[in-house]
Amino acid sequence: MSDMSYFESRKGMVSSSDKEFYIFVTDLRNFERFVPEKSIKNWLADKELCTFNVPMAGTIKVRIAVKSAYTLVSFEGDALNKNDFLLSLLIDEKGDNLAEVQISLKADLNPMLKMMASKPIEQFLEMMIVQMENFREWGNVTV
Repeated sequence: MSDMSYFESRKGMVSSSDKEFYIFVTDLRNFERFVPEKSIKNWLADKELCTFNVPMAGTIKVRIAVKSAYTLVSFEGDALNKNDFLLSLLIDEKGDNLAEVQISLKADLNPMLKMMASKPIEQFLEMMIVQMENFREWGNVTV
């Protein structure tokens, strides 16, 4: 039997208003900018859904599950034909063109998989926060 495992990034500061950040991340065509090219293949995306292939995990589908204007965006995803993770972005306005973002991930992992996947998941969340902190083109939404 699997258990839900919970992972959380540190809080990162992005050079964007909460509204601009929210608009950007609620279009999944923009997310390719935050994923290292070498870690995925066959990226396909529209505004609400993306699919890509990860070595050893197969095809992963991600779709927007919850949107709460300017404060929260959650994405549900499945790999291996199973609905097994929820990635959430918590957004908090911190002033003009400054927002705080924290990423959380809930995943359905058995104890052995959790032991093997914890460090790569933590590294992935840190990499995403760093990419978001360094990104400067929030107004450049993919269309």
